[in-house]
Amino acid sequence: MNPFSFERAADVAGAINLVHAKAGAKYLGGGTNLVDLMREGCERPETLVDVTALSTAIEDRDGGGLLIGAGVRNTAVAEHRGVRTRYPALARAILSGASGQIRNMATVGGNVLQRTRCTYFYDEAAHCNKREPGTGCDAVDGFNRIHAILGASPSCVATHPSDMCVALVALDAVVHLEGPNGARTLPLTDLHRLPGDRPEIDTELRPGELITGVELPELPLAQRSTYRKVRDRASYAFALVSVAAALEVENGTVKDVRLALGGVAHKPWRAAKAEAALKGQPATEASFRAAAEAELTDAKPLRDNGFKIELAKRAIAATLGELAGDKR
Repeated sequence: MNPFSFERAADVAGAINLVHAKAGAKYLGGGTNLVDLMREGCERPETLVDVTALSTAIEDRDGGGLLIGAGVRNTAVAEHRGVRTRYPALARAILSGASGQIRNMATVGGNVLQRTRCTYFYDEAAHCNKREPGTGCDAVDGFNRIHAILGASPSCVATHPSDMCVALVALDAVVHLEGPNGARTLPLTDLHRLPGDRPEIDTELRPGELITGVELPELPLAQRSTYRKVRDRASYAFALVSVAAALEVENGTVKDVRLALGGVAHKPWRAAKAEAALKGQPATEASFRAAAEAELTDAKPLRDNGFKIELAKRAIAATLGELAGDKR
């Protein structure tokens, strides 16, 4: 780990000024990802600016939604009554991720910005375009069981690791940002980038920008939402495939639906094709399966992860079936 200086920000403006003024500075939340990356040599910040004391509230919005501060710990989000009753998929997604100790430390902003857990990214002896642009991607022809089947490129096939972000994408979350040029908002679906030929750039954040909060809009169908995670073991494992879904059924027909996938792409994957295929269709297993087929049409498996295509289809259909009242 390289030597670095440490600063604690008193407020959001102070944090932005510190990062803007110091080359090689990074914001530090709970440190559950960044510190690991520093140990492995994947990140080498010269200054860490501690923002854990900032934006630590969960507030009801006038329109009926929630604004979750970026500094709120993951455990606090999962335990919040408004989250559990109005957005249960989010609470379940958080409880599916990591360990209790890590959830107690990790912040919302840090979770949103965590980097891939691809083993080649963490291995300094491996070729990785995300870690060292232009060196290649050993995962393409390597052991790629956990890697992407959607939205990947020849430059990078890594997946995004967050459970929380999958639920947030499905729930139409909006990210609040502040930076040297002022404040703005961005739909979470637009925050993370697909790799293309620049996989080292994870997000659409501008230099010095800080996430100050994540807003969940009023979304009545979110009360009937859930999160399903398929993984190799019951705890402390990243998703092979995960599904966040919300469903509204009226007279046996799908009136509205939200659907997102994890473990399949470089970013939390909003399943727009499946949503479009479902609206107005009977809330049946056949419809759910057809929607899943539509979403996975463009999937491109690697040598070791072709099983993810069928796994994703089954997980989508089973999750929607559960929400529709099918107890199988």
